[in-house]
Amino acid sequence: MTRPATAAIVLAGGRSTRMGEPKALLEWHGSTLVRRAVGLVARVVDGPVVVVRAAGQALPALPPGTELVEDAREARGPLEGIAAGLSAIGDRAEIVFVTGVDAPLLHPALVAHVIASLGPQDDVALPEAHGFAHPLAAAYRAATVAPLIDELLAEDSLGTRPLMRRCRVRRLDEGALLADRAIAGLDPELRSLENLNDPAEYAAAHARAEPAVTIDGRGPLCAATLARAGVGVAPAAVLVNGRPAADPQEPLADGDELTLARGEA
Repeated sequence: MTRPATAAIVLAGGRSTRMGEPKALLEWHGSTLVRRAVGLVARVVDGPVVVVRAAGQALPALPPGTELVEDAREARGPLEGIAAGLSAIGDRAEIVFVTGVDAPLLHPALVAHVIASLGPQDDVALPEAHGFAHPLAAAYRAATVAPLIDELLAEDSLGTRPLMRRCRVRRLDEGALLADRAIAGLDPELRSLENLNDPAEYAAAHARAEPAVTIDGRGPLCAATLARAGVGVAPAAVLVNGRPAADPQEPLADGDELTLARGEA
């Protein structure tokens, strides 16, 4: 049996100090930030989706097959979470996309492009846009990055910058990202790379229009989930971009095409 080539890690265990409440549980148009993150990356990878949480952290129900692990040590930043996720994935995937739980505007097209950009001689494919590098929207070569992270953690070096200095990094600037026609058409402002760090940022992002989707070629309709689109109640009744979907909380993204397989209204 061929092992999956790609996997994803969703980091959900941050302290959320500036937000004032756990980001993973924040409401997002009838769903939660963690449910949305899991659903978006799951579209792209063919291996496991691992959610890394703090010890004892409560999370909502997640799709079947989602794997949960906990940080080995508390409050040690994203490297600790990435290490836990990579350990759980093991050799089941060569390339791992990492996202924070606080990026609800992440588009699967960007995930796919970043993963595809990781060349055979690269350890990391790292987006750089809006004046920042985005290590929590990057693709990592598991076999080479995992031991480097372990070394840094053993030295109590917890930032992502020291990791990048030890890695072979393919940097993806705005031009490189927007050269992808799908990204240019569906996420031209690269809002995929926006993180919600405080209540004001959350409120501003939540107030934006929900993703524009079509149903049976009609639309567009703005809806962030199947439930918001008024579909997704009966099993296998809806196809999202040709794939069956039934969970009312299944996340939608700009440009999605929904097909009602059984004449649902």
